[in-house]
Amino acid sequence: MGTRRGKVEIYLLFLIVGMAAGFFTGGEVIRRIYTSWLPKTDQVLVAEDRKVIYNPNVATSLQSTDEIAVSRQTAIVNATYKVAPSVVGIVVTQIRRVRPSYPRDDFFNFFFGNEQMPRYRQVESIGSGVVISGDGMILTSNHVVQNAAKLYVNFPDGRRLEGKVVGSDDISDLAVIAVEGTNFKPVKFGNSDQVFIGEWSIAIGNPFLNFINDAHPTVTVGVVSALDRNFAPSEGVYYQNMIQTDAAINPGNSGGPLVNALGEVIGINAFIYTGSQQTKGSVGIGFAIPINRARKVAQELITYGHRRNVWTGISVQNLNRSVALALGYDTIEGVVIVSVKDNSPGEIAGLKTGDIIKRMGNRTIHSHTDIEGFFVDYFVDDTIKIKVLRDRVQLEMEIVLQQSPKS
Repeated sequence: MGTRRGKVEIYLLFLIVGMAAGFFTGGEVIRRIYTSWLPKTDQVLVAEDRKVIYNPNVATSLQSTDEIAVSRQTAIVNATYKVAPSVVGIVVTQIRRVRPSYPRDDFFNFFFGNEQMPRYRQVESIGSGVVISGDGMILTSNHVVQNAAKLYVNFPDGRRLEGKVVGSDDISDLAVIAVEGTNFKPVKFGNSDQVFIGEWSIAIGNPFLNFINDAHPTVTVGVVSALDRNFAPSEGVYYQNMIQTDAAINPGNSGGPLVNALGEVIGINAFIYTGSQQTKGSVGIGFAIPINRARKVAQELITYGHRRNVWTGISVQNLNRSVALALGYDTIEGVVIVSVKDNSPGEIAGLKTGDIIKRMGNRTIHSHTDIEGFFVDYFVDDTIKIKVLRDRVQLEMEIVLQQSPKS
């Protein structure tokens, strides 16, 4: 009996030891299998840190098994990472003329007559801009800085610097401001002539700068909805060949960049279509000035302090039936040259009174309205091809634009 009992105890001891070893071995195997599917500690920190996730080197540092973390770093994220440090918020104090809130002021009328005295007040507004050079030149919209008594530029790194207007252009609604300092990061420019309808577009700006006191820009995403949108002139501004996007552009975004998926600036956000006076926010229809034009305007403003007016030396008028018949022309399409200044670019090009202009550059001319805003994309010393009809013979000429003598 004693021997049999001793054997049972030995068997139980081995059983307990075996079960313990099994639990330990199995747990370790399960732990290894589970942890093999997880990123390492430094990778987890990368995935959880919003700032580090923008690092373009993250994709190479992550293991191939961490596909989710890699997929989060899209082209949109990388483009934002490239451009956001160059987008600034602009706070402008403007002096505006306002009407009195009351119909008349007997005290002032007694001394100054019945005319109401003009009254002015300071109005603070916000906008956006984008750094275009390492020495602190910033491109923005003219309507953002127009009539600015004082302006400050807020950078994403926390700097707040006073700025000054270097030059502005009413026609194209663009302006350049400058700040003093170092370590400014300029953006990379794209080519707005190579933009595709349907490609990704990213609008970056500061619509909430004054509300949440945060200079980090807001990012909205959409596509390029259309190209070459032209609008009738409004208050002396010609919005021609505009880029249309459905990326949300809201008040405060004006002057900020429109960016493609490569992180290249393709336009300067200008305005939105709201639909009615009651609807003030974005409804998915916004417009940006092509960056190719904006860069040329910026260079003019930096070099000359203003945009030089171009001069052709010719005057035109619309055709009517009687004029067309007198010229032997069977339609009223086009415009007729009525005068050519001596020694002007038009005369040098060979244009004459009575010539009918059918085409200028890449634009067909139906009436004088087709010429309005045409020169917004052209500058002094640019060459324009012109097709004219003279005595029923079509001629093609080149006119080299000169600076207007009046300027």
